[in-house]
Amino acid sequence: MVNDEIMDENPGNLAPTTEKMEVHHHPEVEKKGFKAYLLEGLMIFIAVTMGFFAESLRENISEHNRAKEYALTLYSDLRADTADLHDYLRYTLFAAGNVDTLLHALSTSEATEIPSGKLYWYGLWGAAHGIFVPHDATLVQMKNSGSLRYFGDPALNRKVGEYDQLCRKWASLQEMDRGIYEEVRKTRAKIFQFKYNDAANRLWLSIKENYNQQKIDSFIQTNPPLLSYDKSMFNEYVEMVRSRYLRIQIASADSLLAGANGLMSELKNEYELKDLQ
Repeated sequence: MVNDEIMDENPGNLAPTTEKMEVHHHPEVEKKGFKAYLLEGLMIFIAVTMGFFAESLRENISEHNRAKEYALTLYSDLRADTADLHDYLRYTLFAAGNVDTLLHALSTSEATEIPSGKLYWYGLWGAAHGIFVPHDATLVQMKNSGSLRYFGDPALNRKVGEYDQLCRKWASLQEMDRGIYEEVRKTRAKIFQFKYNDAANRLWLSIKENYNQQKIDSFIQTNPPLLSYDKSMFNEYVEMVRSRYLRIQIASADSLLAGANGLMSELKNEYELKDLQ
C-alpha cells in the first residue's frame, strides 16, 4: 500500500531561517588639516634634533674625559722632565764653569806652567756629559693617534707644539754632540793618566751633593804626572772641548725648562689640575 501522506518538510512549523550576510563597514579616514601635519613634522624634527644634541653632548663629555686623562699623564711626564732638567742644568753649569777656567788657563799659560793637579781637575770637565731624555711617551702617543685634537684650546695646542719642537731640537743637538764627545774622551786619554783622572772623578762624586771647595783645592795642589805636555795635543783637546758648545746646550735646556713649565701651567688652568704641584 502506497502511503500517499506527504511528509512535512518543515516539522514543527519552524520558521525558515534566513542567513544574514555580514556587512563590513570601512572606518572613516580622519582627514588631517595642514596644521596637524605641520605639528607632527615639527615634533619629529624636535625629536631628531634632541637626539642629535644628546649624542653630541655625550661625545663632548667623552672627549673631555679623554682629554683630561691625557692632560694628567702629560703633566706627570712634564713634571719628571722639569726635575731631570734641573739636575742636568746644575751639573752642566758647573761643568761649563770649569771648562771656561781650563780654556782661560791654557790660553794665557803653557801647559808646563800650570800645576798638573789643576790640569787634571779642570781637564776632567772637557768630557762632561750631562744626560737629559724627555719623558715623551704621552706626547708621542697623542701625536700618533691623533688625540691632540682633544685639546681644543688653541693656546694649549700651541704650547704642546712648541714643547714638541724644543724636544726635537734638543735631540738634534745631543746627536751632534755625541760624536765630538767621543773624540774628546779619546784625546783626553792621550794626555791624562787614567788613575789620576779617575781620582778627580771620584772627588767630584764625593762632593756633588755637598760641595766642598777645600777638597778641590787640595787636589789641585797635588802634582800627578801627565802622559803628555805636547802643545799640539793640548791645542787639539781644547779646540774639541770648545766645539762642544756647552753654553748652547745649557741655553737649550733652559728653553726646555721654560717650555715645560709653561705647558704645565696651561694644563692646570684648562683642566683644573689644582691638586697637582
